[in-house]
This record gives sequence, structure tokens and C-alpha cells, in this order.
Amino acid sequence: MIQDYIDGKWASSSAKNSVPIINPADGKEINSCPMGTEADVALAVKAAHQAFQQWKLVPVVERIQYLFKLKTLLDANVEELARLVTQEHGKTLVEARGSVKRGIQMVETATGMPTFQKGEFLEDIARGIDCVTMKQPMGVFAGIAPFNFPAMVPFWFWPFAIASGNTFVLKPSERVPLTQQLIFKLIEQTGLPKGVMNLVHGGKEVVTALCTHPDVKGVCFVGSTPVAKYVYTTASALGKRAQALGGAKNFMVVLPDATIDKSVATALESVIGCAGERCLAGSVIICVGDETYKQVKERMVKSASDVSIGNGMDPNVQMGPVISQESKERIKGLIQSAVDEGAQLLVDGRKDVDHLPGFFLKPSVIGEVSEKMRVAKEEIFGPVVLLAKVKTFDEAISWINRCSFANTTTLFTSSGPAARKFCSEIAPTMIGINIGVPAPMSFFSFGGSRDSFFGDIKAHGASSVNFFTEEKIITQRWMSDANVW
Repeated sequence: MIQDYIDGKWASSSAKNSVPIINPADGKEINSCPMGTEADVALAVKAAHQAFQQWKLVPVVERIQYLFKLKTLLDANVEELARLVTQEHGKTLVEARGSVKRGIQMVETATGMPTFQKGEFLEDIARGIDCVTMKQPMGVFAGIAPFNFPAMVPFWFWPFAIASGNTFVLKPSERVPLTQQLIFKLIEQTGLPKGVMNLVHGGKEVVTALCTHPDVKGVCFVGSTPVAKYVYTTASALGKRAQALGGAKNFMVVLPDATIDKSVATALESVIGCAGERCLAGSVIICVGDETYKQVKERMVKSASDVSIGNGMDPNVQMGPVISQESKERIKGLIQSAVDEGAQLLVDGRKDVDHLPGFFLKPSVIGEVSEKMRVAKEEIFGPVVLLAKVKTFDEAISWINRCSFANTTTLFTSSGPAARKFCSEIAPTMIGINIGVPAPMSFFSFGGSRDSFFGDIKAHGASSVNFFTEEKIITQRWMSDANVW
């Protein structure tokens, strides 16, 4: 039974409805998730608000001790967590294990809060006057997580929130709530004071309630761009802080001087890793020059055709299923739209999969993609490689910069000047040079721009502390004599 975790206790949701939790590898129901209500949110926020009154007074060096305990517990349970991720999401066990470990790195980084949260001091900004800044916690924060990384993404937010003195309410995706059930059982084992961390399951009603509750000071979100816009506009209109990470269309540019074999292998893994269901997945591979395109095309077709698919629990499988039948049909429709618009279907991943249980697609490779095609503009969130060619490097940069999304981008090259130009002129804010998935580590900040990110302060790393705290600036003068200023 999937339960909420409120005020240090496991509790049944007041929901009257639930949705099935489906194993994408076989299409079988493994549990059900309650579609929580505004009343559930009210209970969780009340508990978090009450807990904040004492938690904010706990010295930061004491707050982080709970995170040290949690890291030890997480390290001991990596395999069980990874298997849960694979079971409810479908990604391979290797990918699941890696995502769990990246989440644990967030917890580890958040233990550095005594350094991150330090303020500043400057003596004598004027004669006899000093200035001090300090960063104080604000209250209750909420997190709304996506389905594609059940373990990792929530760790982008809440460890930094509670380490800096806030309390937290998390809503995981209703499609993949099992991993968070285990994580909260581990949180419970740390002895964290009740109400500091709370878990509420549900859908849009819970999301709206979190974004509108008067005691919620800020909201963290990861998901599609339409929902990111909704979360950001709803929360910010009420004066709340919001960081809403949305969709992506991640371009990869291959220059003639790139190491083609390694570039193709890296690009393919970027596109099909986690079956393409990640916001940093590569999508359109822009080849500069006809010869570059020819070489990339030949190698990509062969490599994509050799990818093995199946249940992610199988160690011999390279790619698992997509999350649902609806996702599978949507991806198939986008592939067909490219064909209808004149692209070349070089590898059709829709073939020879319908006999398999679950929601499988093989990698597809589509050539001669142009900027006006749907597949070149919409986020596919599936294992589809798009190949395009341009005459010049500047054309590639211009194409990327015209896109409404600006999450990540990658350049494959052996030229330092070309890489410098790319980093300087490109719009996306997470950039890879010969790196297929340029995901910043936990001690750097994460986030795109344009329609890929709504907010002012990026996620995790040192900058996240600015999101979770209010900076006070104190200008002070002390008088040695009551009559002398």
C-alpha cells in the first residue's frame, strides 16, 4: 500500500481515486498510487510549518548530521533502490544504479551547508560602520518530481532545503512512487525530527494545492514545459519563489575535425540512454558539411541497429522500454510525422516490437531533418536519433539559437577555438564539449534557459542556497559615547 508520510508518521491518503503503477517492461500492474487531495496537502504543510519553528533554530552543523546518517543508509541500499527504479520506470539496472548514486552525491554535497550558508562581513564601509550579511531559512518548500528519475531528481532540492533550515513537502510522480517509499523509510531511520520531511502522493490537485498554499514559501519542479509554466505562473503570482525546469530539445553539433567513431558512440548513448526519457538527452545531431554527415550517418545506422532492448533487469540489455503505451504511441506518431514531412527513415524502431510485453521501441534514426519539421522542434522524449546537415558552423549555431528550448547542447570537435566560439555564442546554458550528456555535478548548478527553465535561481549546488534562504544585510554602528556619533 502506497502511503503518505506526514509529521513523522505513515498515513493513508484521503484520496477516493488511485492510478495503477505499471511495470513498463511487461505492462503489468505492480501497485496503485492514491490521487491525493488538497486536504492531504494541508496536513503536510501544517506539519512542516510547525516543524520549521524549531528546525530553523537547530545549528547547521547539527542539521547536516541527519544527512550524514542518510548517506550511509542510502549507500547500503543502492541495489534495492536501483531495482525499484528499474521496476517502476523501466530503465536498465546500470542506468538506475547510476541515477541513485548521483542522488546520493546531492546529499553528500548538501552536508557542506556550513560553508554554503555563510554570510559576509566588511569592516568600515564608512567610518565606524560595518556591514554584515546572513542567509536565513524561509519556511516550507515544496518539490514536484517527474517520472523519469524517481530517486535522483528529488535529491536536487530537498537536502539543500532542509540543510539550510527549511522544511519540505515532496510530491513524487504518481507513475513512480515506489522508490520514494523506500527513501522515506530510510529518512525515518535517521531520526530526523517529525515534520521536517513530508511526502504526499497525487496529481494536479496536489500540485495546485502546493503552489497555492499560503504557508508554502517556494516550489521546485521538474517536468514538461507546459506544466513548468503552470507551476511557475501559479506560484510566482502568489509571491512564492519558483524554479521550474521544463522540456528540452538538445542539439549536438559534429564538426569535420571531430573523432567520428567516438562522437557517434557518445551521441547515440546520449539519445537512447534511459530510452531517451531524460531532459539532457541528445536529439538533433547537426553535421557540418556533406562528408561529416555521410560518415555520421553510416556509423549511426549501424550502431543504432545493433542496440539490444528488453527488461532492464537483464544485464545484457542496452535499452529498456518507455514509460507507457501512451508515450510509445506518441513517439511513433512523431516518427511518422517526420516521414510525412520528407525526412528519411534510416532505421525504423517501430518494427518488430509489438510482440514484446511492455512498452518497447527500438532506436530509430531519421535523416535529412530540417528545422521546420515537428521532430526538430518538439521534445520527443524517446529513442529517436535525428540527423541534419548544414554547410557552416555558424549555421549550426544559428539553428540552435532559434529554438525556443535551451537546456543543453554539445559540440564534437578537436578544435579549441571552435569550442570557445561555441561556448561563447550558444544559447543553452549547459554545454558539453565532446560530452554527450553534460549534466553538472552536484556541486555545480543545474538548469537551462528560455522554455527549458522558469525562474531566476538554478537547482542544486551552491546557488541553490540562494533559492532556499533570504539574505539579510545589516549595516551597524556602535557608539562609544552616547553623545558622540
